[in-house]
Amino acid sequence: MTEPEPIPPSAAPLTCKAATARLEEIIKRLDSGEAGLRETLELCREGRTLVELCAAELEAVGQGLEELQLGRLVP
Repeated sequence: MTEPEPIPPSAAPLTCKAATARLEEIIKRLDSGEAGLRETLELCREGRTLVELCAAELEAVGQGLEELQLGRLVP
């Protein structure tokens, strides 16, 4: 099995969908048991960054929905 390609820091901002797909790749690699200690650490760091990206995007969407709800209540 080949190692998954890490996402370069200079890459265009990821969508939540792309981040989720990458997280699935990372999980498969970690579950395979083939990753060494250093690779495992790097994958965990990358995974944390991706989770934080998705959480921030979901928070922004949630705030946008909240604003829409308030807009309907305030004439």
